[in-house]
Amino acid sequence: AAAAEAEVRLLLQEARESIEAARSYRRELQQRLRGLHQAREQIKESATLTRDVLEQHFSDLKGTLKKLLDERLMSLLQEVDVIEQESIKPLDECQKLIEHGVSTADDLLREGESAVDGDVGTQNEKLCNFTKKALHIQLDSLPEVPSLVDVPCLSAQLDDCLLTILKNQIFRHGTVASRPPVQLEEFVEKPGGILVRWCKVDDDFIAQDYRLQYRKSTASHFEDVYVGSETEFIVLHIDPNVDYQFRVCARGDGRQEWSPWSVPQMGRTTLVPHEWTTGLEGYSLSSRRNIALRNDSQSCGVLYSKAPTYFCGQTLTFRQTVGQPDRRDSLGVCVEQQNGYDSLQRDKAVCISTNGAVFVNGKEMTNQLPAVTSGSTVTFDMEVVQLGPCSNEGGNFKLRVTISSNNREVVFDWVLDQCCGSLYFGCSFSYPGWKVLVF
Repeated sequence: AAAAEAEVRLLLQEARESIEAARSYRRELQQRLRGLHQAREQIKESATLTRDVLEQHFSDLKGTLKKLLDERLMSLLQEVDVIEQESIKPLDECQKLIEHGVSTADDLLREGESAVDGDVGTQNEKLCNFTKKALHIQLDSLPEVPSLVDVPCLSAQLDDCLLTILKNQIFRHGTVASRPPVQLEEFVEKPGGILVRWCKVDDDFIAQDYRLQYRKSTASHFEDVYVGSETEFIVLHIDPNVDYQFRVCARGDGRQEWSPWSVPQMGRTTLVPHEWTTGLEGYSLSSRRNIALRNDSQSCGVLYSKAPTYFCGQTLTFRQTVGQPDRRDSLGVCVEQQNGYDSLQRDKAVCISTNGAVFVNGKEMTNQLPAVTSGSTVTFDMEVVQLGPCSNEGGNFKLRVTISSNNREVVFDWVLDQCCGSLYFGCSFSYPGWKVLVF
């Protein structure tokens, strides 16, 4: 009985495992069906959109070509009118002169015939008058009439090769691409932003520039956010926990037109943006509070972040416009806000001075980075290396820190006496003119 019961339990276990495997198999198949449905919808929607674009484009071309042909026809007809009028005008004047001469000759004939056939008594006087009049008219002077070879003979010169040229150009105009040469590759969450990466999927396509666009999922139009030769870009001013749609295209080497757009993809960030804290007299902030400007105030001190928003595993980036440097200037991170200091060159903080000196817990390291320059970036990267037991009461805790500036970097271990899940960032400048963007 025990053996039979064990066999039943084994069979039940196998049956349950088979049922779970069947459920998993069904889920996978359903997921693949959804993928096939999405692929089919993408093909249909893109085909419909492509048809609409082609029909609209060629409709516009037809209208433009008809307008251009009508304008050219009107221009040629006006040219015919001008030549005709300018050529007919002297002929009309000559005709009037000849018609006047014919009328004069008719009058002279009637008068001469009357004089010849008149009474003998008056005939002598009439003949004298007629003869004088005939001499005065100059009957041997005739107006010159141009020969047919000397007057214009209009004709239209039409080159049939235009049709051949247009035919060849039209047959080569436009292409239908089944796949864009560039596709979006990766989205990396950043505080208040998204790092977007893309790549070429057509090895034969030589890209000169890329063009990245985005829009909120609720918006109707995309907007440009980057145009350049890089294959990644950090899109800032992104609201956390909101879907954004991205797409990218490329321009071939030596070409003016852009390639088809990539398949649009959704990206989002769950990380709140980095912000400087408000209220410190020596600094003015931008509307989004991610840019701090050292103003003309004589007040000094450390400007901290609003909250400890920097987490290990992320990259913290400062980009600055420089002013007059001072050895107490600092850019860096700290465990906690401590008022009363004029620099981050203190305990529980790591920072870089504007002259490139690196400080750990207030002590200057022997390794030094290049001096901070206008438009350059300073980045902090940290990863956790735990030395001993860590609890709510504290313990040994080590962070491996990498600070980079102007293509140089220093790497060191920062030992703390407490666990730090997140850190504050801060800056301090002695003189006005410094401006720092953090992201």
